Amino acid sequence: MEAKVSIIMGSTSDLEVMEKAAKILDEFEIPFEINALSAHRTPEEVERFTKSAKDRGVQVIIAGAGMAAHLPGVIASMTPLPVIGVPIKASLDGMDALLAIVQMPPGIPVATVAINGAQNAGILAIQMMALGDAALMERLVAYKSDLKEKIVKANQDLSEVKYKFKTN
Repeated sequence: MEAKVSIIMGSTSDLEVMEKAAKILDEFEIPFEINALSAHRTPEEVERFTKSAKDRGVQVIIAGAGMAAHLPGVIASMTPLPVIGVPIKASLDGMDALLAIVQMPPGIPVATVAINGAQNAGILAIQMMALGDAALMERLVAYKSDLKEKIVKANQDLSEVKYKFKTN
């Protein structure tokens, strides 16, 4: 089985956040790899990984990083593959990571999700791959429909909750 998505984190301390991307990819049966690589501590390994990703069959890279959060941008600078950045809340409520990831120079885009938003990063990767995969697109449409049904059911359940001054 060849990985189609690569999940990269700056440190294994980010796993609690980044495993949410792994879980959604697993749910969709998308083969993925998961590694810890640091733009600051292992730059040579980051370069080797990034430059070989496309040839290894990777289609999308999800990169999570906290604080200075250079990892997604460094990866994006070395590959034609789409890179999705996940800012990790490590300090400053994650705002430092968010700003570091979204402030990329022209020509080096990094799609960025919410702070600790690895699940949405996984879904965005699936959406990108589904553009060229009709069966995956069908599963994605069904997934989104299920999300809608969960909210409809939640509102039905809320209608049963009684309060003295509740009007609905």
